Amino acid sequence: MGWLVVLYLGSLIVLLVAAFWTVGALSGEIQQTLSLDNFKTLTQESVYRTVAQRTILIAAAVTITDALLAFPIAFYMAKLAGPRVRGALLVAVVMPLWSFYLVKVYAWRTMLSTGGIINWLLDPFGAHGPGFGNVAVWLVESYLWLPFMIIPIFAGLQRIPNSLLSASEDLGAPPTTTFRRVILPLTFPAVVAGSIFTFSLTLGDYITPSLVSNNQFIGNVVFNNITNNLPLASAYTVVPIAVMVAYLLIARRLGAFEQL
Repeated sequence: MGWLVVLYLGSLIVLLVAAFWTVGALSGEIQQTLSLDNFKTLTQESVYRTVAQRTILIAAAVTITDALLAFPIAFYMAKLAGPRVRGALLVAVVMPLWSFYLVKVYAWRTMLSTGGIINWLLDPFGAHGPGFGNVAVWLVESYLWLPFMIIPIFAGLQRIPNSLLSASEDLGAPPTTTFRRVILPLTFPAVVAGSIFTFSLTLGDYITPSLVSNNQFIGNVVFNNITNNLPLASAYTVVPIAVMVAYLLIARRLGAFEQL
């Protein structure tokens, strides 16, 4: 806990304090005087608002996509698969996490390139892949963080007694009603718990957008300004911090922390 306070929370406090500093117009040196100029710049210049909106929307799209993909996979693992198949699927879900992050992103970059396998497969049908851009960021981020959504949902589904599903069936409820009235309400906190990972990881990522897109995201703007304009970069980091604080407060009210 001591190291956490010193290394993480301490550096975070310094970063937030630096957001109120300024850079001299002539000297280019950091002036440690408190000012709100950086926040005025972020609110008044539309480019920063556009980048923030793009980043938040992509993070939300990745979270929704991973939830839709993870739920049937996790349900099959928790309720339908046998012990051996369940173990094999768990290994298959966790195994991509063993690979280095950059290896996976560069693999996607190769597949999404003009001469990549995606265009090669779609070319006979007269179609082409998305190329580099927002769609590419959405695809790659959804792939990267999918295991972080599957595992919490799988754990949440395992906590549901099979007797509840049998009781719903005995009372004449069709599968859709059982899912809507029994399964989904009980596993919704687990979905929210998984979304904390997918949303926050996408919100702060800057490597994937820089490799598979020419558009700017919050992480790219912070990275590009960290050496030339540290106060502005520090001020921009307040945006994802504020978004995640609000997200975590909502997740706490939904009971997601009990599923972590």
